[in-house]
Amino acid sequence: MFNPYESRDDHQPMTWVRGYPVFAAHLIVAVFVASMLVTTLLNALGLTALLGWLPFNSVAVLQGEVWRIVTYGLVNPPSLSFVVDMFMIVWFGREVERVFGRRSFLSLYAGVYLVTPLIFTAVGTWLPASWSGGAGALALFVAFAAIYPEIPTFFNLKAGWVAAILVGLYSLMAIGARDWSHLIMLWATMGWALAFVRWKQGRLNLPAIRWPKISLGRKTPQLRVVPDLVRKGESKPDEPVRPRVLDQAATSEVDALLDKIAQSGIGSLTEKERARLESARAELLKKR
Repeated sequence: MFNPYESRDDHQPMTWVRGYPVFAAHLIVAVFVASMLVTTLLNALGLTALLGWLPFNSVAVLQGEVWRIVTYGLVNPPSLSFVVDMFMIVWFGREVERVFGRRSFLSLYAGVYLVTPLIFTAVGTWLPASWSGGAGALALFVAFAAIYPEIPTFFNLKAGWVAAILVGLYSLMAIGARDWSHLIMLWATMGWALAFVRWKQGRLNLPAIRWPKISLGRKTPQLRVVPDLVRKGESKPDEPVRPRVLDQAATSEVDALLDKIAQSGIGSLTEKERARLESARAELLKKR
């Protein structure tokens, strides 16, 4: 379970511009806006051949043009949907970054950006695909809805319901058009976003991988632990001091408060609950 009260360096702004904090979500939007301006300029000058090297194409990637896995998102002609995506990244992406921190947010976004081209590269021989653009804004909204499913968003609907409606609607559109590539893209990015949030919340455990031991022909001598021998006249060493076990009831109460924060936000806590959480935090720091 993540702790919103945790203070780390990656929760701080990456830089400041005229007194305004700039976070990772803002820099992502700045890169996409710059790509939109460059795309518009190249189209206006008739230099569309340069843009032909950037979109993703599974056949071209398998032939060695691996840079297309990264550059496909830099082709963005101006459109209303592009503007909506940028606002969604600023609003919802910034909130996800506030909760998880910069490093985890960038890891989440990198997965959203790369999971689709990697999948289609792997199956490119059987299912060729090509596309350009795509900011992953809907996946960030799904991540936000997984963190705060009860928060009212569009048309005063809860975020969890809005995310389910949007994903279901886009899925039906892809199925109706028999656009299986778009359907795979949708579910791959949404699945990654949801799985990442559940993993950060501690509700999804990854399987442990045990690597086999490789023998190089030289046996390692096995060591045997022998208890310490006590000479006559000497006293036994003192027993190690065992750490005091935390009160189970107090731990359950703090977990319940953290669950409430994850579901409804920090503002949902009462003054008494805030004081109880702060006292538990101070007690934990004191014991450490």
